[in-house]
Amino acid sequence: MEKLIQRYNNQIDKINTKFVRYLQNDVNWDARLNAILGTRGVGKTTMIFQHIKMTGQRNVSLVVFADDIYFSKNTLLDLADNFYKGGGKYLYIDEVHKYQNWSTEIKNIYDQIPDLNIVYTGSSILDLERDTADLSRRQLKNYMYGMSFREWLQMDKGITIPILSIEQILAGDIPFPYSDYRPLPLFKEYLDKGYYPFYRDINYFERLVAVVDQTLEVDIPQFAGLSVGVMRKLKQLLQIISQISPFKPNYSDLARDISVKRDDLKEYIFYMEKSGMIQGLTAPDKGLNLLAKIDKIYLDNTNLMHALCGDNCEIGNIRETFFFNQMKVRNTVTSSQASDFYVNDKYTFEVGGRKKGKKQIKDVENSYVVKDDIEYAYSNVIPLWAFGLNY
Repeated sequence: MEKLIQRYNNQIDKINTKFVRYLQNDVNWDARLNAILGTRGVGKTTMIFQHIKMTGQRNVSLVVFADDIYFSKNTLLDLADNFYKGGGKYLYIDEVHKYQNWSTEIKNIYDQIPDLNIVYTGSSILDLERDTADLSRRQLKNYMYGMSFREWLQMDKGITIPILSIEQILAGDIPFPYSDYRPLPLFKEYLDKGYYPFYRDINYFERLVAVVDQTLEVDIPQFAGLSVGVMRKLKQLLQIISQISPFKPNYSDLARDISVKRDDLKEYIFYMEKSGMIQGLTAPDKGLNLLAKIDKIYLDNTNLMHALCGDNCEIGNIRETFFFNQMKVRNTVTSSQASDFYVNDKYTFEVGGRKKGKKQIKDVENSYVVKDDIEYAYSNVIPLWAFGLNY
């Protein structure tokens, strides 16, 4: 256990708290059991170390990695018991899915050591794992997404803008420092490289492709109980979606193209959305489930688009992907019969370029035109980049 503590201290010494993610203030850190789920690479581990450092709980906390060699001879329960007896109060388990029977062990820790707070991180697809223990009544689930345009502005440029509600964005009163910066070139920079916190890596897109490979080759087959052979179908499916996104699925034709049953195809699409590779736009009141009719399928974010289709990405798809990706974090986003998107069962949005007209939504209540390549809002016309300030 001494080596675990040493590694923990070595890690926390390297952590910078100058910039913190939006979720840091949303998590109820006082809860006895927190799950922090999200796609690979979105910053879950860093956020945990930052929380410990900022709250001064270093000496009563411990972060362990579930695949540490320590667990080849020791259990999580043994660790938790020894840690608690030594004065520990907060146990953090990173990438919990790499520990066999993790849910049963966490349930036992929760039940047997009531004064120990537990936080674990894992892939967003952990929701689908067929647990032997029911943690749903014990835990709070928190979902972490990639960086918003607002967060990237702060991290990369030092531009601090408060989180704006959708109502504030639609009011057009956007507190951007126009006297010092212009939003459009910054926005284009973010669309290419800015969603994942490791965007500064010289091999950013290669690393992003590696995240995709790990998700399709390891995470989905492991968590969803699928055979390894399915991974080739998943890759084939993602390639098709990336080439045609936003993809309007014809399940029969698509199932035939990749040689799978129609019902299996729906299942694969469901898993790919849960893992953060794609985002499916459904009709109002349908939600994300296997039976919901998906009207359009997008890649999850614009950086992923750039990594998979390079310069061949269609600008209209980029705009819609950005809007959907940023809005879904704090809002309910569905398809619209009249236009592109329907948000919170109230607002209708038509997304396009500078020359986009209002004709399509002129008779629709609470409707807005979202335009790329403009700096300021006016009337019911809102700049596309402003929707990146919602979280």
